[in-house]
Amino acid sequence: MQNRLFQNALAQLKKDVKRVVGVIDDTETIIACSNEVRINTVVDNIFTVLDGTGDMKCVGGFTYKKIETFNKNEYAVFCEGEDDVAANACSFLGIHFLTIKQYYDEKYDCNSFMKNIIVDNILPGDVLYRTRELHLAAETSRAVYLVRNLKNTENAAIEVLKNLFPDRNRDFVIRIDDHDSVVIKEFKPDAPKEEILRVAQNIVDTLSSEEMISVAVGISTMVETIQELAQAYREARIALEVGKVFDTEKDIISYDNLGIGRLIYQLPTTLCELFLKEVFKKESINVLDQETIGTIQKFFENNLNVSETSRKLFVHRNTLVYRLDKIKKLTGLDLREFDDAIIFKVAMMVNKYLTSEPTRI
Repeated sequence: MQNRLFQNALAQLKKDVKRVVGVIDDTETIIACSNEVRINTVVDNIFTVLDGTGDMKCVGGFTYKKIETFNKNEYAVFCEGEDDVAANACSFLGIHFLTIKQYYDEKYDCNSFMKNIIVDNILPGDVLYRTRELHLAAETSRAVYLVRNLKNTENAAIEVLKNLFPDRNRDFVIRIDDHDSVVIKEFKPDAPKEEILRVAQNIVDTLSSEEMISVAVGISTMVETIQELAQAYREARIALEVGKVFDTEKDIISYDNLGIGRLIYQLPTTLCELFLKEVFKKESINVLDQETIGTIQKFFENNLNVSETSRKLFVHRNTLVYRLDKIKKLTGLDLREFDDAIIFKVAMMVNKYLTSEPTRI
């Protein structure tokens, strides 16, 4: 449908410029051309030649111009000739192409529609109307996965994800930017959490094994209507941001499992700083060295059990008691007391949050 729209436009343009004109997609394949014989042929390395968005280059008797769409997909338009007429035709064709592409995406492309929903780029009153027009399910169980490329500067994960979720009628793979992609996955209403987590693990494992891409995945809660997808996307983003602070060793973070970290993330930094000052009246938490912090973390991991913690740390029980007494002397909190332990645990998380330079969503 999209290529037919391009083809019809080129047929009209050929009458005016009386030259061969065409459109090339990101696979370097001609998808529309006034000379129909050239359709589906490949223009090798054209995007290497057209390095730099908007640049116009003359190659082999043709003028080419690179076009980048709203969805960051690359296309190129071309016109026969290397003169001003060809250059002007490419400029006009580029503008005309973007207009057609935008019209098609808004009217027919489900992925563009879903992207507009999650980034709040569509009026709420238009969502159900467009859902019916595109024959999508308005009420069904869906989860949003935000897949963040941790190392690569370009998002090479998108094609792998498209192959991983081939059902274009129920699942959607959306490119957000050079690092982030979104998967909107449909589930049965009673799908267990384990199944939702398995999908995320499959994403991480597949990208790692096939493309050597290291990613983190944030998972939203399950939503039941298409209008709730924007909120689900925000949840997936929050899961990644909070996980980056409190669960740095994890590559899969679910919004459901953020716990108290989610509450701390939503607090103003000024309130967090005030809390730390009120808790540590004697000394700042930063006076504790790494050995002491490690002892505290191990103590919490073993449910405040002195004997079990000393065994895991390979130290004598009396040595651990001495360290806990030292912490009490410095901070005024006795970690063997449940209430003090809770306060200290929260304070450690708040301090970690403040030192992480949090990004608000």
